[in-house]
Amino acid sequence: MRKTWALVWRELIAYFSSPLAYVVMTAFLFVNGYVFWLIVAYLNDPRTQAMAPLKLLFGGTIFFWLFVLFVVPVITMRLLAEERRSGTLEVLLTSPVSDGQVVLAKFLSSFVFYAALWLPTLVYVGILASYSKLDWGPVASGYVGIAVLGLLFLAIGLFTSALVRNQILAAILAFAVLVVVFSLGLVENVVVNQTLKGALGYANLWSHMDDFSRGILDTRHLVYSLSLSGFFVFLATKALEASKGR
Repeated sequence: MRKTWALVWRELIAYFSSPLAYVVMTAFLFVNGYVFWLIVAYLNDPRTQAMAPLKLLFGGTIFFWLFVLFVVPVITMRLLAEERRSGTLEVLLTSPVSDGQVVLAKFLSSFVFYAALWLPTLVYVGILASYSKLDWGPVASGYVGIAVLGLLFLAIGLFTSALVRNQILAAILAFAVLVVVFSLGLVENVVVNQTLKGALGYANLWSHMDDFSRGILDTRHLVYSLSLSGFFVFLATKALEASKGR
């Protein structure tokens, strides 16, 4: 486990040594702050139906989904693709660590960076708490939802990065797969077959985040995201093993 954490630390140094990391963080804070301001301004209108601001912030608007769909591929695109292109992956794989440890370390480091993007949003919670009484259950479960959704999306991005040598292509592939995964639940209402309708409803990530933002920790949502995350991390490991022969 010590080797895995050493690799995680190596990846985090690589993240925060890159100008791209600060561009992503700055853009996210600016856009997310602006969206938060829009939500508060919208809810302050007397004609608006009463609603929790954080419910809208945690997956209740298209802005949230655009963020994860566009930013996660940027976070994950260089994880394996860039190392393979530059030749440093071969050096890493000949060190005394397993393929699984390399993949797990890259996955964990990307999640730490993803979590760091969301950490400043606690300021919004503090601002709302200073003006009104908050129900802390939905706040906590909302962040749990953001975390498990991030694990799923990052695992998909890691898998696509393991398939190719070009990081831009990895980002495009990740975005395409993420759009498909996100869209599964959106076609639920147009499906007639009840079995398929139920399966698509189970995969509806928008519905998952809606439950999390309302304080509902449904184990089915957790199992769906965490099991798929593990599956894509496993596929990334197998893709890395297969690339050794190429």
